[in-house]
Amino acid sequence: MHNKEKARRTAAQLRNHFEVERELAARVLNSSRDERRTILPDLYDELFARVPDHPRLTRQITAEMRSAAIESRLRILRPHLCKNMHFLEFAPGDCALSYAVCPLVESVTAVDISDQRSLGTSQPENFNLILYDGYELGLSESSVDMAFSYQFLEHLHPEDVGIHLRNAGRLLKEGGVYIFDTPHRFSGPHDISGAFGNELKCLHFQEWTYREMFELLRQHGFGSCFAYAGGKVRKSYLMNLLKLSVEGIIGMLPRRLEKLCSARMFQGVTVMAVKG
Repeated sequence: MHNKEKARRTAAQLRNHFEVERELAARVLNSSRDERRTILPDLYDELFARVPDHPRLTRQITAEMRSAAIESRLRILRPHLCKNMHFLEFAPGDCALSYAVCPLVESVTAVDISDQRSLGTSQPENFNLILYDGYELGLSESSVDMAFSYQFLEHLHPEDVGIHLRNAGRLLKEGGVYIFDTPHRFSGPHDISGAFGNELKCLHFQEWTYREMFELLRQHGFGSCFAYAGGKVRKSYLMNLLKLSVEGIIGMLPRRLEKLCSARMFQGVTVMAVKG
């Protein structure tokens, strides 16, 4: 939740957004896995209907801003893409990034719980969108060279994070990589919860530190994990140690100082996790 977005709305609008998200989040948290299969596909439709001033609906995004957002993610991915690669994106939204990757690889698969593309959008020949229930993908094991997600893991029910990571690992070939970005806990909460305190109460169910994420990835079958810095992955355990050390020092500060120091350095947890 950016300060500019908060400034554009009244206190009553912010409170309504918070209360609606908190209600929806409680519904998800208290649901069974089978119930989530039916709840999640319509969850954001209900959110946007009840919060008409939601930034996702009101934010003015120009073609230049859209292109810049795609390019910023491509900068993370492009050094690792090649023509014979099978690429998969989780939660692709309007699929703009996946479409941009198509000319750079052999095939692109995007998986989501709903089709969020504009009607009439034409797709590249080597692109395939799979709609799934959040659990069963129906894709072959070891069929993907690279998987990617952006601002996705934080929206998963805590019980489903491990399931997702195991699914990603199952789909990846040996030595394949999962690259993702998710908000960092120290600089959060990054959803509407942050306007009303320091506790996650809305549709970001979890936010992590690098240390927590590295441990989680190893628990679910990934071998090497490397952090990004300056938009580039640093395949160095020494760089990992440096980042974790700085993170550890900041994590010992009082909460207000921890958040202030993390504002630039730890906005997100951006990681390359290697299978095997």
